[in-house]
Amino acid sequence: MTNPFSLEGKNAWITGASYGIGFNIAKAFVAAGIKNIIFNDINEAALEKGLANYKAEGIENVHGYVCDVTDENAVKALVEKIHAEVGQIDILVNNAGIIKRIPMHEMKRAEFQQVIDVDLVAPYIVSAAVIPEMMERREGKIINICSMMSELGRETVSAYICSEYGEYNIQCNGIGPGYIATPQTAPLRERQPDGSRHPFDSFICAKTPAGRWLDPSELGGPAVFLASKASDAVNGHILYVDGGILAYIGKQPQ
Repeated sequence: MTNPFSLEGKNAWITGASYGIGFNIAKAFVAAGIKNIIFNDINEAALEKGLANYKAEGIENVHGYVCDVTDENAVKALVEKIHAEVGQIDILVNNAGIIKRIPMHEMKRAEFQQVIDVDLVAPYIVSAAVIPEMMERREGKIINICSMMSELGRETVSAYICSEYGEYNIQCNGIGPGYIATPQTAPLRERQPDGSRHPFDSFICAKTPAGRWLDPSELGGPAVFLASKASDAVNGHILYVDGGILAYIGKQPQ
């Protein structure tokens, strides 16, 4: 019996996978036997840092490109380039994302629009560019990195795909990470001038059953599941990898 979790012979494009969540998903895909990792970043400097990270991990079959995923023409051109230089795109992970921690009444429209463009419009642009070829092959996997904010909101993050291609054997699902220890969340974990923990750091640890922030590598297993044949019957689902926050009311005050 073949391993339903194997990614052998597959090519995966992970947007914004120079570091953090996308990079750790790429490492999990490599461990699952992926043939090629394809990633992009916004500029040459970010791309070079990403390539250095893969090299440091000993990952060789990596193809990096500069591409702004909010630019529809650039995305279409990159898809053609990937097909020519690497091959078909079997798995797409829409991972590129930004967040601006600004109260709504202080946020400029351009700042709000940038969050929407990167976090919402870009996954549509990239998915629309890769789906036609997946339809022809009648096979494909699309994973959108979402957030607990899909279900649970809080102050200062007010700005923060579909299953219609199931008949083509294309499954499109989301991963909703909880609070992950990445460079983007580092300011929320910094020690205060008096040496105490950041109030939000203490709050999140109290709200998480494990009592800690999650490591980016802990998204690898769920990503491999959604990228493999093991998830062929899973479509239009958001898999929350949040350490249990959404199911936990928190510790009782002392």
